[in-house]
Amino acid sequence: MLINSLSFFRSHWTVWSVLGVTYRQIKWLQPYIVYSLVVNLLVTVWYPLHLGLMLFKNASLTDDILNLTTFATCLACSLKFSIYAYNFDKVQQMEHLLSQLDLRVKSAAEKAIYSQLRTQLRNILFVFIGIYLPVGVFAELAFIFKDEPALMYPAWFPFDCVNSTRNFYIAHVYQIVGIGYQLMQNYVSDCFPAVVLCLISAHIKMLYVRFEQVGVDDAEDAEYQLEACITDHKRLLELFQTIESFMSLPMLIQFAVTGLNVCISIAGLLFFVTEPMTRAYFFFYAMSMPLEIFPICYYGTDSELWFGNLHYSAFSCNWTSQHRGFKKKLMLFVERSLKGSTALAGGMLRIHVDTFFSTLKFAYSLFTIIIRMRK
Repeated sequence: MLINSLSFFRSHWTVWSVLGVTYRQIKWLQPYIVYSLVVNLLVTVWYPLHLGLMLFKNASLTDDILNLTTFATCLACSLKFSIYAYNFDKVQQMEHLLSQLDLRVKSAAEKAIYSQLRTQLRNILFVFIGIYLPVGVFAELAFIFKDEPALMYPAWFPFDCVNSTRNFYIAHVYQIVGIGYQLMQNYVSDCFPAVVLCLISAHIKMLYVRFEQVGVDDAEDAEYQLEACITDHKRLLELFQTIESFMSLPMLIQFAVTGLNVCISIAGLLFFVTEPMTRAYFFFYAMSMPLEIFPICYYGTDSELWFGNLHYSAFSCNWTSQHRGFKKKLMLFVERSLKGSTALAGGMLRIHVDTFFSTLKFAYSLFTIIIRMRK
């Protein structure tokens, strides 16, 4: 079996190239830079801005709610993508560390873990496709089945798109293409950290297996095996710290926006929206927001758990028959592995399943406030 963790990033690299951040990997540099500037000015900057200029200025409360939820999501998406683009060099650092870890995967037990990893990563991909596709489809259907002609999202344009049919369709094409770009930005912003955390978790499990085999085969140098495993552990810690710094601030933004939008979407669905397609849009939108952060929280928890269990593997190896120098190195590793490795969003919130449920509780608290205000 070919061990290549970088193969799981192919879709991300394709999307990054479309979004204009892979300028170091492109031969035609100057045209690509022009393309990148145009795309990011029109989508990353202008898309949330053209929504924000109409906040609470719409003809109906339904449009105000639709405008607010879309603006909050698009603004968060643009901010997250900008931060990731600024730190994009860290992607290659992570790929280099993963390539080194892949070279250590040799035994049948490790390859079995890697085989399970393929299924897990395929499920992550299906989750994100299942999140974004219905939201985009029902946003367009809500536009098509509106009682009166109106834009897909209430927004401001520097031209008259109400009295001019041509301008109206230009505005609509901009919104549908722009939301497509925003969904791609969300895909790489949310899927890539989840994939890296899943890979880290799998490599920790494989390291656990390697540790258990240290000293078992008398034909191999036990101390050399131990040192190689300690080096793997250092690489995993470096990889974990790199992905944490890469996603820390974007995840803090995502937690805040998720709590706000889940609350507003459910309130709009239950109390304010009457059109069937718009109700369906708000339903899938409210469902998609928590699912967007769940894979990252789940694998953040899983990697933290397996980092915390590594010291057990050290005592599962054949250490009793080894010399004093081996045991000293083993104890130093155990002491280091006892130190917790927890990813933090903005240095404050754990990227953990507990935080996922806390975000939902925050959304519920905001929802109860809205109910009391209605009374």
